[in-house]
Amino acid sequence: MRAGDLLRKLDQRLLPRLAATVTRLGNGPGQTPLLGWVAMLSCTAVLATAVLATGGPPVPDRTVGEVTRVGVVEGDSIPRYEATAAADLAALAGSLGDGTYALVSLSEYLTPERLAAVVGDVGIAVVFGRVPLPQRQTEIVRIPAQRVPEDVTAGMIKLAERKEREAADYRARATALGGGGPEERELRGLYLSGAQVAAAEAAAFRAGCACLYALVVRAEPAKLRGVAARSGVRVVDPAPEVRRLERTVFTPPLPEQRDVVRPPVDRTGADRGRADGGGPLAGTATGDGFVTVAVAALAGTQGVDMDAVHLGRHRRHG
Repeated sequence: MRAGDLLRKLDQRLLPRLAATVTRLGNGPGQTPLLGWVAMLSCTAVLATAVLATGGPPVPDRTVGEVTRVGVVEGDSIPRYEATAAADLAALAGSLGDGTYALVSLSEYLTPERLAAVVGDVGIAVVFGRVPLPQRQTEIVRIPAQRVPEDVTAGMIKLAERKEREAADYRARATALGGGGPEERELRGLYLSGAQVAAAEAAAFRAGCACLYALVVRAEPAKLRGVAARSGVRVVDPAPEVRRLERTVFTPPLPEQRDVVRPPVDRTGADRGRADGGGPLAGTATGDGFVTVAVAALAGTQGVDMDAVHLGRHRRHG
């Protein structure tokens, strides 16, 4: 019987009797102390019954504040990470109940349709993506998904809408900025740079770009080893210690990272030459649906989720 049902029955049976008793005691002279004791004992009995019905007091969640990290961080050796993950996968026990989570990194950026071939019949939880604009840092995004490509495509449309709002906000800030001094020109260039990068990301996501490079799956060890053997899969990193995805940080390597984990190259207008006195250069549409964006100096890391890139150590690298 659930605690709520039990307490309801206790209310129905005990409260009328308790009320009658209290009424009788209240009518007698000099019974105030006794009345208080009766009420306290009755409340104690009800609470004790409720605790017994629910199996005891609530057990605190001992995992609060704990974060599991799976993947790589800046400075890690990619070959070492791949070798360690492969060894862990080979040593994984043959039966783990309903399976284990694993981080699957891909050797190239894929479209949602091509990702479906990699997933196959394996359960999926999260997909990671990034618009690989040439020589620009862009935001690493996490797309919850259970169906591929449907959920991934829908998630990319939502990302495109957010990026379009970001681009509009950057342009509005640049327009509203007054003054023509060096600092104002610098800040205006920064805003316009952010707008251009965000607009390029929006266009790529809306077109269903080849932007997906990793995913989190859950499967039995044998299936995970099958995934590792599929074309386009770079490494499968099993994580049997993961119990709750919301308390896990996944940081897969980017496809272009081959030796050591480094942030993507981010060349600004200062490196490429400047146009119109230092303003953003025009974007040029390319055949693969991306927009090549050259921006002014000080573009920095606009549009980059650095928390997603620079996170704590992987569990195996201490």
